[in-house]
Amino acid sequence: MKAETVIYFTEKEEEFANLLTEIGITRKMAKVLVFLVNMPEATTHMIEAGTDMRQPEVSFAMGLLKKRGWITSSEYKNEYKTRPAKIYKLAKPITEILDSIKEEVEIKANNELESIKKLQNYLKN
Repeated sequence: MKAETVIYFTEKEEEFANLLTEIGITRKMAKVLVFLVNMPEATTHMIEAGTDMRQPEVSFAMGLLKKRGWITSSEYKNEYKTRPAKIYKLAKPITEILDSIKEEVEIKANNELESIKKLQNYLKN
């Protein structure tokens, strides 16, 4: 049997995930992102154990992160299984991911402010 190192969240990682959640990233996506920041490459099994999430939750979060272009995956042939396992890693540095989140938040805030201005103009007329 092969031993695998499992990383668990510290208080600092929990705070990082909480901050991501506060700015609009889903909790599951935030946990996977934080995990991959601290673990350059990981299997789904490692992510499940380290984030305390079930396989369907991890798969769903991975799909959303992949869709945004924030993670990549590659396959490797595991000597114990006939089916190849996937290895996940961040597609770009976390600083670039945070920059894209910042842009999304700014666009959303500007759109909401514009809607408020339109409402105020509507009330004036």
